[in-house]
Amino acid sequence: MTKFIEQGRTIGIIGGGQLGQMLAFSAKKAGFRVLILDPNPDCSAGQTADDQIVAPYADLKAIEELARRSDVLTYEFENVDLQALEDAKEIVSIPQGTKLLAITKDRIREKTFLQEHGLEVAPFAAINNVVDLEEAVKKIGYPAVLKTCQGGYDGKAQLVLKKKEDLPEAAELLEKGQCILEGWVHFDKECSVMIGRSASGETSVFPVSENIHRNQILHESIIPARLPLNVQQKAQQMAKKIAAGINLCGILGVEMFVNAEGKIFINELAPRPHNSGHYSIEACNFSQFDIHNRAICAWPMPRIELLKPVVMVNILGQHVAGCRQLVKEKPQWQFHDYGKGEVRHDRKMGHVTILTDQLTDTLDEIASTKVWD
Repeated sequence: MTKFIEQGRTIGIIGGGQLGQMLAFSAKKAGFRVLILDPNPDCSAGQTADDQIVAPYADLKAIEELARRSDVLTYEFENVDLQALEDAKEIVSIPQGTKLLAITKDRIREKTFLQEHGLEVAPFAAINNVVDLEEAVKKIGYPAVLKTCQGGYDGKAQLVLKKKEDLPEAAELLEKGQCILEGWVHFDKECSVMIGRSASGETSVFPVSENIHRNQILHESIIPARLPLNVQQKAQQMAKKIAAGINLCGILGVEMFVNAEGKIFINELAPRPHNSGHYSIEACNFSQFDIHNRAICAWPMPRIELLKPVVMVNILGQHVAGCRQLVKEKPQWQFHDYGKGEVRHDRKMGHVTILTDQLTDTLDEIASTKVWD
């Protein structure tokens, strides 16, 4: 059983990006101290934490120091060394454990886990070489998506195969290691559900977020999702089933496809706070970051309430200048800036949250700014 972590104790976070930053904001509000491990001395999370260990993530001595100086340990991204975490468990409480990471770090393991728990996923096959790929395509058909089993995000390290002539393009991806071929799901909407669960099995389930992507990067999240109530309830029940099956402790993002008939396919799992849950900071009684910290600290889990409909829009590098002008024009908009030093095209630099009684009007207002064109 996870031990209760009192206010005034220290939460150690591996990773210093914007998710770590928002975890730190939440932790500080609740009365915790925060220690970050990240190689960048000016990382987003380090700017808000009490202290930072500046070292590479693979530095075992640094992870050991983080463990020694913390009362509970967590992480803000998937690519954490599993053995380093196992070793750190001898020193500090890591309520999330390593099973969750082991499953979600590898797409084959993740899809297999979901399938074994009776959840719908796209047809898939493990791909180790060109022969595997050719055989899998015969069974799965076109279009299909080839992805590396590990790593990759926001559409990176993957390739859409639409016809036989596309197969030679796969060679470069196959050189990176084992891949997975996934059949194409003809979906009507992309959605996600954030779910928090404590080690004792208490859960906090967030409303369904409708997600709109551009160039495979999340652009907008609309909450509540424009889906029938029964479909939304089914999505939340599926998230609960996954959380129980994986023995979750902490927050989990469950990404889904919903087709025109309302059938739900599970796409991916994110074992951490998720971009599509950022709206919860202003729009819910507890944010996804609050819930994660409460879960790993063995605090009681609350019932989540959506206080008002909301739209969240990502600010990428190419949107920064325009959004900084909008600060002067949109007094009702909540502007978040992650404090990243280098502005790059398609890099997530911040987000905007807009509470609204008229979702359609707000979506039109966002489009009318031309900032996200």
